Amino acid sequence: MLGDAAATVVAGGTLVFPTDTVYGIGASAGRLDAVARIFELKHRPRSKPLALHLGSLDEALAYAAGNPLAVRVMRALLPGPVTIVVARPAAIDPLVTGGSATVGVRVPAHPLCAALCARCGPLAATSANESGRPSFKGDGPLAGLPAADLAILDGPTPLRGESTVIDVTGKQIRLIREGMVPVARLEEQFGAVVR
Repeated sequence: MLGDAAATVVAGGTLVFPTDTVYGIGASAGRLDAVARIFELKHRPRSKPLALHLGSLDEALAYAAGNPLAVRVMRALLPGPVTIVVARPAAIDPLVTGGSATVGVRVPAHPLCAALCARCGPLAATSANESGRPSFKGDGPLAGLPAADLAILDGPTPLRGESTVIDVTGKQIRLIREGMVPVARLEEQFGAVVR
């Protein structure tokens, strides 16, 4: 099951997979043809970025070089249901980030997702649903996506809600989307959060 899913990604395919929050749809961040297919399948504007899904905190910290706030936040919150926006390294193509100079980094607290990322490297991914529709949590049909055309790795989505998205490219945390990590927890741990 995991081996087949990883082989799909390595071969340049797209994959629907579970995370700690909801199901994601992803592809190898280095396979731009597969990344482009995510946008097509979701009917997602290319200006809306995907996030990098990684298998470990150590991998995430590589994206925080020279940013003490990012290091502090990552060490406190990862793995977990949060997407942390940092400066985009040159190795990540702008297609992944919607042309932005930043990139969101995710390390889901999900052993199956971690094992998948460990085998495949960074996954460029977003929620597994057609743009504008509710996220897929594993119950019922895929939310507007052509299930017959997609490889699916089954597994639980324990939290069944969206990740919190925060930007740490400035001097303090900026909230982009509140999700499973509440603002009150962020403020308790890190001080004032720009909303």
